[in-house]
Amino acid sequence: MLKLARWFDASWRLMRADRPIGSLLLGWPTLVALLIAGEGNPPLRTVALFMLGVFVMRSAGCVINDYADRNFDGHVQRTRLRPLAAGEMKPWQALVLFVVLLAIALVIVLQFNTATILMSVAAAAVATLYPFCKRFTQLPQVVLGVAFSFGVLMPFTALDQGLPLVAWILFAANVAWTVAYDTEYAMADRPDDLKIGVKSTAILFGGYDKLAIAILQLTTLALLVWLGYLLHFSWAYWAGLVVIALLFMWQHYLIWYREPQRCFQAFLHNNNVGWVWALAVAVHYWF
Repeated sequence: MLKLARWFDASWRLMRADRPIGSLLLGWPTLVALLIAGEGNPPLRTVALFMLGVFVMRSAGCVINDYADRNFDGHVQRTRLRPLAAGEMKPWQALVLFVVLLAIALVIVLQFNTATILMSVAAAAVATLYPFCKRFTQLPQVVLGVAFSFGVLMPFTALDQGLPLVAWILFAANVAWTVAYDTEYAMADRPDDLKIGVKSTAILFGGYDKLAIAILQLTTLALLVWLGYLLHFSWAYWAGLVVIALLFMWQHYLIWYREPQRCFQAFLHNNNVGWVWALAVAVHYWF
């Protein structure tokens, strides 16, 4: 019984369920897309299935990420105690857990139409590819951005809205935002990544990392302004964008001296961006 409890605890941590920031960063834009596609009133069953899918797919992504990095995480201060790196789980056990999570995700997505199912397959493929991209490209954050942004397209197909222009604007805005915050995340690991040969946008941008993040955040805001204009959003949305701009400015204060811990704090701070964005859209539709 004790052995089973230890395995469950290791699996829980391998899925990063004890650290929900990834699920939140994936979930907020998905909720925004559900609100827009459902014109403020998406079916509760659809919302519940998508939020469950967010948790399951983020968990699967963390598992395959740690499997891919199992020979690297032990050399990085922040990740050396992860279950695979610490020897709490065997690689084959992680793969079994990954397959189980994908099976659960498949059961969830089978509740929707064919277009949504096909899109989920593409999302799973990109998410699986992401951790291995760190070996051969300096742009793994872009791959992650695409993987995370399928969640803003699928609500439109699930609610039989097709893929209108606003869906693609959301997609592009979320890709830009994801690359920005994951570059902040990579800045925290840059010294270790340089030692072990892992690639990232933080390494690619080098001394222009803060400028690149600013450009990505401004691109995000510009796309969200375009979205608000097309959908004739009310004052609540525009107030939300002002708050988001201020939150981005605070992140630049945090990363100014490129201190790893403060860069990681800036990454975590993006949860505030997400809930402000979702709240602004919700207030527009509900009030």
